[in-house]
Amino acid sequence: MVVLKIRDQPGLLKAIFNVDPDEVRSLIFQKEDVNVQDNEKRTPLHAAAYLGDAEILELLILSGARVNAKDNKWLTPLHRAVASCSEEAVQVLLKHSADVNARDKNWQTPLHIAAANKAVRCAEALVPLLSNVNVSDRAGRTALHHAAFSGHQEVSN
Repeated sequence: MVVLKIRDQPGLLKAIFNVDPDEVRSLIFQKEDVNVQDNEKRTPLHAAAYLGDAEILELLILSGARVNAKDNKWLTPLHRAVASCSEEAVQVLLKHSADVNARDKNWQTPLHIAAANKAVRCAEALVPLLSNVNVSDRAGRTALHHAAFSGHQEVSN
């Protein structure tokens, strides 16, 4: 596995990881590619979702970032936002039609990730949008299984 240092990243990713919305705006204005991918196919939107930065997410999406882009593990920005327990980021992504049923390589949906990470508010935002809360991952586990296994009783209520 190759780990890229921040200084080796494109300018847009540096600005996102520095949590600098003004620099992000400037780079977008200069036509920096909002869908550029790193060596693991992560986009700037994945990075902003991971950081939970709603303002930068909104900037990227309004500039053409693909809301449902998948990285090399098939994780979407929504998976990353719920893993970081960022309710604001989840709300921005949902507002822009993020796929709540997207599955990663282990067939886990954002709800599986939210349940495993005790992201109660994120789970509450996802549940009304799901056609079925009892979908199983590749190992046959539902989101409830993940919540119980991780000891997160709050998510199962």
